[in-house]
Formats: sequence, C-alpha cells, structure tokens
Amino acid sequence: MSDNHRYLVYADGSPFFWLGDTAWELFHRLNRDSCLLYLDNRANKGFTVIQAVILAELDGLHTPNAEGHIPLIHDDPTQPNEAYFQDVDWVIQQAAKRGLYMAILPTWGDKVYTDRWGIGPEIFNSRNAYQYGYFLGKRYRHQWNIIWILGGDRNPRNERDVDTWRALAKGIEDGVGDEDSCLMSFHPQPNDAGGSAAWFHKDAWLDFNMLQTGHCKDDPVYRQVIYDYGLTPVKPVLDGESLYEDHPVCFQPDKFGFSTAADVRKKFYWDLFSGAFGITYGCHDIWQFYSSAHVGINHPQRYWYEALDLPGSFQAAIVKKLMLSRPLVSRVPAEDVLMGDTLSGADHIVATRDADSNYMMVYTPTGKSFSVNLSVLRARQIRCWWFDPRNGEAKEIGEQTKPEIYYAQPPSSGYGNDWVLVIDNADADFPPPGTSPLKKVNDQTE
Repeated sequence: MSDNHRYLVYADGSPFFWLGDTAWELFHRLNRDSCLLYLDNRANKGFTVIQAVILAELDGLHTPNAEGHIPLIHDDPTQPNEAYFQDVDWVIQQAAKRGLYMAILPTWGDKVYTDRWGIGPEIFNSRNAYQYGYFLGKRYRHQWNIIWILGGDRNPRNERDVDTWRALAKGIEDGVGDEDSCLMSFHPQPNDAGGSAAWFHKDAWLDFNMLQTGHCKDDPVYRQVIYDYGLTPVKPVLDGESLYEDHPVCFQPDKFGFSTAADVRKKFYWDLFSGAFGITYGCHDIWQFYSSAHVGINHPQRYWYEALDLPGSFQAAIVKKLMLSRPLVSRVPAEDVLMGDTLSGADHIVATRDADSNYMMVYTPTGKSFSVNLSVLRARQIRCWWFDPRNGEAKEIGEQTKPEIYYAQPPSSGYGNDWVLVIDNADADFPPPGTSPLKKVNDQTE
C-alpha cells in the first residue's frame, strides 16, 4: 500500500498500475497451448493483472477443465482434487514468468448462493469456507504473484453470507501465515452502496475496495468511485468489472446494440480521474473463452482468440502508459478545477491533478470544450498537450505563462472523439504524455 493508502506500490515504492483483464473461465476452459496464447497476448500489451476463478461460473464443479479434471471430490470444498490444482499451479506459474499477477477468485459466488441465477450448486458454509481458504492460502503462500478476490459476482444477502465470506478470508490469511503478504478484495454485483465497502469496508482483510459498475453504456460510474474514495478508513478503490467490449449494451442487443471501444474507453477515464487506482478491461467474448466447443452466453460476437486484439485492449494499455508518465501516487480527483457545467451522460467531463501541484489532466469524452481554473498548479510557466486516447499520440500545444483560467477547445468533437488535456508545470520537465518507460516486472524483481 502507498503511504497515502490510495494506491498499490511495489516493494521498492514505485507505483503499481492495475491493468486487469477479466479472464473468469481461464482455469476452466483453456488448455495449456491456448492459455499461453492468451497470457502472451496480454503480457505483450502491458497488462499487469489477470482476473480468473478457480471454481468457475459455467458449471465449474461438474464440467471438467480442458485437461479433463474437476476441482473437488464429491463437491466437497475440503476435498480438493490434486490434479485440477496442479493445472491451476501451472497457469499461475506461467503468468509469473510473464510478469503477470493473478487476481484469483477462490470461487464464483453461485457456489455460496445462486440468488436468482447461477448453476451452483451451493456448497459453502462458514466452516468449510475456512478450510478451503486455508488450503488455498497454504498452497500458494510462497507464490509472489497472487491477489485474492472473494465474492464472485454476488452481494451478501444476510449475516450467514457475510460470515461465509469472512471465514474464507480468514482461512486464506491463516494459510498464508502473514497478513501483510496477503492482498485481498471482494468482487460484488453492481450496487448503489459502495461495492465491497457496503459490507466489508472496515474489515482488516479487505485491503482495497472493488466495484462492479455493470454493462450499460453511459452509467455515471464516477459517482460510485467518488463515494468509495471518500470513505474512512482510506482504502484504494478499483472498478473490477465495467462495460465489456463486444457486450450487448444493458444485455439488450436488439434495443441498444453492442459496446464499442469508445464506450469502454470512456469508463476507464471516468474511473481513474475520479480516484480509482487502476482499471479492469473486459471483453465479452474472452471472459467466457467462447469457441465452437461452447455455447455462448449472452450473444458473444466472435471466438475468443479472434477478439484478443480488439481496439479496446490496446487502448486500455494506452491508459496505463499515460498515467505512469506522470507521478501516480500523488494523483487526486480534481472536479473542483472545472469551471461551469461538467455535463452529463456521454459528455461528462472529469479532471485529475497532482497533489504536489505539478500537473493536471482533463478528459472530455466527446470533445466538448471546457474551462479550467489553474490556481492550484504551482507554476509560472505551463506546458500543454492534447493526448489522444485512441492511439496514444501526444500533440504539444506549447508553453505559455500560466493564466488564471485556461479555455480548451479539443481538436475534434462528437461521440468517440475523446481527448485528454494535459497541463504540466513547465519546470517539472515531464516527458510527452504516455511516453515514460514502464517498470519491468519479473519474478526476480518481486
């Protein structure tokens, strides 16, 4: 955790940017060759975290994985199948070789309660959840690239559910044997009460809050991030599942069509500039690893391997490069610097700035003009850029004496013509936005 408890950092204090991908069925549906194809693609793009589920959603208990193994004997969490977990071991180790962290869900939530949908069956209670958690924690206690995510698309309904998740968390911590080396969060369903914070914000095991903001197009996800950002005690916040690329918008393809890279990209910036410490990309074809061997869930558009290079996956990596090209852990939301109407719907404009007053960024999703109060910038001379989220190009506007108000007219406008205005303290001598060298991660440096 960073000193201000807003970000994650490496052991040497350098910033860690969570660039996640939802690969929920990875352990369940991919054979080893396919797994390497997927991991290589994500590592080469600059992703840092792969989010996957051990007891998978799509009949993960009874349909064997691609190697022919089921995870549990007699659906008993206290009787893990060693052959299946050796397959899990292999995936984790291959991710580590590529510098990738695994954000692992011990189970999808339907194994705790189906709650209106889900294959299940319900197999967990607080006793066996602890035992299963202890098994996982002990098995992977020396594996450096694991982050634990409980929940699995479910919100607790009552104290029994809360107790079961807490028992799972306690089991993992006890199995690891060192709470400080056991990073953990909770993946909820969309809700209006702060995501994971609604039940677990003050629990010591919950190291950062996670939201799921859902699969509609212009929902104001920034409000949920801002809410969690303002909670005490202070904890980092992340949107762990937002609108997937290639997803039927609001699950209604006949009415709203399918999401595009522009729809997905917009939410990256809304999340980040409102206080999130990273982003999670998702592709509807990839989370389920749709192929000719499987029935598609909710209208996938193409096989998973054909979707690996959709534009949104490249543009997610561009976001990471932009954010790491400026000091990250001192970055704060900056809605107060925007003058006048910040607009609503698809046009909503957001801003972020350096708490040390050396830079500011403003995102306009549709190229609408805006005005910014620059009094918080500690500079006499400023250097300004237009950054293109579609291709990562930075166009220098130039250097000038800092005005009190900066009036900005983006290079183009209309849906999909989003732009980031970057305003630097000229004396800071930052490189062009998006061009700083990225931290190289491998199992030796960890």
